[in-house]
Amino acid sequence: MKRAIILSAGQGRRLLPLTAEKPKCALQIQGRALIEWQLDALEKCGVEQVTVVTGFGAEMVEDVLARRRGTATTNACFNPFFEVSDNLISCWVARTEMTSDFVLLNGDTLFEPAVLERLMGSPPRPVTLAIDEKQTYDADDMKVRLAAGGRLVQVGKDLAPGQTHGESIGMILFRAQGLELFRTALERAVRDPAALKQWFLSVIGRVAVSKQVWTQSISGLDWCEVDYPLDLLRASAMIGRRCRPHDSARVAEKRADVVVLG
Repeated sequence: MKRAIILSAGQGRRLLPLTAEKPKCALQIQGRALIEWQLDALEKCGVEQVTVVTGFGAEMVEDVLARRRGTATTNACFNPFFEVSDNLISCWVARTEMTSDFVLLNGDTLFEPAVLERLMGSPPRPVTLAIDEKQTYDADDMKVRLAAGGRLVQVGKDLAPGQTHGESIGMILFRAQGLELFRTALERAVRDPAALKQWFLSVIGRVAVSKQVWTQSISGLDWCEVDYPLDLLRASAMIGRRCRPHDSARVAEKRADVVVLG
């Protein structure tokens, strides 16, 4: 798996005022943009091509990509509907990039490389969601219901506790026929005006009816979703734990926006 698509078109309104003029993925965490940390982790897992779907503050994101000196080739794909749509449309905008096995990643999911490595090491199924498990789930968690063997039955925020077996972390691997399954489902979904306000996981839920969607637990590994100011603190702490020893001095010198919040 050499390709990745990152959905980074949103503003991140729950992080206002930090995102009043800067998109969430460009916020500084430990001295670097959130998206740079994502690209680092992808590159460490051998990803060579990354498409970033932009929207709010697209020029800032493109500038980060242009200045970055990484091993992966990056390109931006602009979602002109970002102000009135959710990330299902961002997926649809990037559908022409889905030409070989790829990982799809939310632009606010930070993760240690071992997370993607475990996902990539999962059995070769068409669609595989990375999931985590915890004791309790809140209303904002994207919960999953599973059948025997980890096959996905249902995904959504409104699953009852008795039906919840984990949560999606916002990372999905598509292989072989999974690409066509997803592209076809996207094309069908966007014909419905309601698609503007839907998450791409609603499409995954429809694909799951075909019994072609599976899950891979990444329990015990480091990841976090950045939605609120407190999440920035968690992200900063996570990166601090994962930095190599020779990086510690640089990280200590470059404090993130989040430190000011503390």
